Amino acid sequence: MAFESLSEKLQNTFQHLKGKGVLTEKDIDAAMREVKLALLEADVNFKVVKEFVAEVKQDCLGEEVMKSLTPAQQVIKIVDQKLTELMGGTNTKINYSPTGFTTIMMAGLQGTGKTTTCGKLANFLKESGKKPMLVACDVYRPAAIDQLEVVGKACRTPVYTNRETRDPVQIAKEAREYAEKKGYNVLVIDTAGRLQIDEELMEELVNIKEKVKPHQILLVVDALTGQDAVNAAKGFNDKLDIDGIIMTKMDGDARGGAALSARKVTGKPILFMGVGEKYDALEAFHPDRMASRILGMGDLLSLIETAERDYDDAQAERTLERLKKNQFTLDDFLEQMGQVKKMGGLSKILEMLPGMSGAQMNNIDLEESEREFRQYEAIIQSMTKAERDDPNILNASRRKRIAAGCGLSVSKVNNLIKKYTEAKKMMKQFTDPKAMKRNRFLRNFM
Repeated sequence: MAFESLSEKLQNTFQHLKGKGVLTEKDIDAAMREVKLALLEADVNFKVVKEFVAEVKQDCLGEEVMKSLTPAQQVIKIVDQKLTELMGGTNTKINYSPTGFTTIMMAGLQGTGKTTTCGKLANFLKESGKKPMLVACDVYRPAAIDQLEVVGKACRTPVYTNRETRDPVQIAKEAREYAEKKGYNVLVIDTAGRLQIDEELMEELVNIKEKVKPHQILLVVDALTGQDAVNAAKGFNDKLDIDGIIMTKMDGDARGGAALSARKVTGKPILFMGVGEKYDALEAFHPDRMASRILGMGDLLSLIETAERDYDDAQAERTLERLKKNQFTLDDFLEQMGQVKKMGGLSKILEMLPGMSGAQMNNIDLEESEREFRQYEAIIQSMTKAERDDPNILNASRRKRIAAGCGLSVSKVNNLIKKYTEAKKMMKQFTDPKAMKRNRFLRNFM
């Protein structure tokens, strides 16, 4: 989980403050030392840490905190505000061209996931109502064009290629003319990368910028590389004057220092973060929501948005009607588990819940929960349609047969029936499809 270690350390620090009715300057100093260490261990840029801690301390020593009846809460509020400001303040969106056709140039070093991110961005654009096309302008790396074609096919987005020339400017210009002619309204340019920033790379990118004149230049950086990602972002920004950053592999970075430093060092916002390998695993970056997650206050807005995006309204209404008629079957129950998987699994949901620190997440055996989901699926698929429709007919002999059919114990079958019964009772309280979408997942599976 992104920021896991930082989140745990900060939450522990503030937990100690909550036990004090009055805070002294000594208490604030001690807390700021812990915050400073936590940020440095999270690989946040030293200068960024120094400025951040100084600003937080200054605000914490004000009368509003020192004379408050809940001083610890005031300190947390200040840290929340400063973290939000550090990461950009508000969510920044793609600035589309007013003419109706937008060209987005993607830049980055090799190994950052740039080509895959092109596909993820195309998928995001389609969900936003746009009609994107990808263009392969990396004419140097072996199989780079083939890779983008595979990506385009996977995310159902056309890819413009020209294997007859090694001039990326020519390819980009041709692609724009072709895309406009065919009715596409966003062109995403996959440019070449290097193992490190060099003059040749920058000269080519600057040339594309000057000749093609993209409306947005987005830099793809690998969060796992920590300060190297920040240094790369600064180098690209100095040469290209980028418009925004896409931070990849955020799901694999427990520190998060790159995300906390990049905005401050470059002055450019983080627009998106990659949180998985699938093409829908690109999330808009919300500084306020991320700060809330780091401080253990959860991110219910994102959770609700995910539920509303991934859950089918018609399915919600069908399930509601079946509940009213007392026809909620094991097949319906299996659908609910499928919706949890669609939202990213149990771990994805848990990290958005208030109060879920890294330590608490570690106490939950997520692998066991996912394994249990798969077992339930196997059990239900081993039943006849009559048994799935009416679990009341599942006597001892039937349960024994089902257990043998899926290779699990009878106790596992009994546990499934118990979970199903509990879920059915709980879901009866819902009478509105929207309420079901927003609340069902959490109440049924945690």
